[in-house]
Amino acid sequence: MSIVQAAPAGALPAHIAPVEYAVAVERYLACAHLSDTSRRIYRISLTSWSWPLIGLPAPSGRLRRGAVPPVVPLALLDDPGTGPRLALGVAERAALTDARTVNRELSALRSAVGWWQDQAWIITDPTAGLRQAWPPALPVAALTQHQLTALWRSEARLREHAFWHLLYDSAAPAPAVLGMNAADVDLAGCRMKAISARDQVQWSASTSDLLAWLLAGRLHGPVFLTGRRASARVPAADLCPLTGRARMSYRRAAEIFTAHTASLDPRGCGWTLHQLRRR
Repeated sequence: MSIVQAAPAGALPAHIAPVEYAVAVERYLACAHLSDTSRRIYRISLTSWSWPLIGLPAPSGRLRRGAVPPVVPLALLDDPGTGPRLALGVAERAALTDARTVNRELSALRSAVGWWQDQAWIITDPTAGLRQAWPPALPVAALTQHQLTALWRSEARLREHAFWHLLYDSAAPAPAVLGMNAADVDLAGCRMKAISARDQVQWSASTSDLLAWLLAGRLHGPVFLTGRRASARVPAADLCPLTGRARMSYRRAAEIFTAHTASLDPRGCGWTLHQLRRR
């Protein structure tokens, strides 16, 4: 395992993949919709994974502040041994701090990994097999009207706003909403075409407007698409025949929502899709 020298964060054109993990972190943070406080928290969290990525324990306590992280190649995230090293790092971190902190740090890494995959800088997801070593968190409350207002007024892509409004309006499970195809959408009727009333998914007229803009005349393929062209391994049913992009996954949708709402959450942790429901 080799260690490379650091490169300045802004030294590469946007389309060229960075060599170093720390540079990739800065590129991700520069594109993320985060407040200054949330960006600082994310940077600390992502930097802390530098040690576990190469099999070293992260500094803790007073040693954590001001510690200089190792220089890590971004390509190491595609190494088959990285997942087990991260799992050990999660276990070690959980033994030293509270579950909320570990969850936040792991969520930051997963969000960054998803974004790097979207840029085609890495292929695999080393966080995919990570298991939490603590009891599941207690159910969280639905978003308040004040929080919803902040969310609807926030700056996000059309795809995200259409998905969030549809999820809130319909009260349908997120995987079901992501599984919708353009051919299933009845914009005039504000509903999804269904065989029976039991399978009916309905939404508001304003959400139909968002969907109309999002589809822009598309009649086939998934409603909610990834930002990049899909690989040859994606099934035809999950591909848009017009753009070549794939159906967005639940995991990616959840990561985007949590990362986006971190700047709206006073704790800086972000909200979950499960909270996007009527009270």
